[in-house]
Amino acid sequence: MDKIREYLPFIIPLAIVEIILLAVTLHHIFTHENYKRGNRLLWVIVAIVGMEFIGPILYFVLGKEDE
Repeated sequence: MDKIREYLPFIIPLAIVEIILLAVTLHHIFTHENYKRGNRLLWVIVAIVGMEFIGPILYFVLGKEDE
């Protein structure tokens, strides 16, 4: 239990950033119609399954259509 308390100052901010990044990604996916690659369902699955930074980052790099 002491090990967990030792890492909490690092885990909590990381988890907050992760949740915010996922929320921004999902908001962008649901408010836009066009994607470079794939469709809405594909990017929702990628964002949720790859929630630990990888999914949202993949969306913004590979899927987001330039405006």
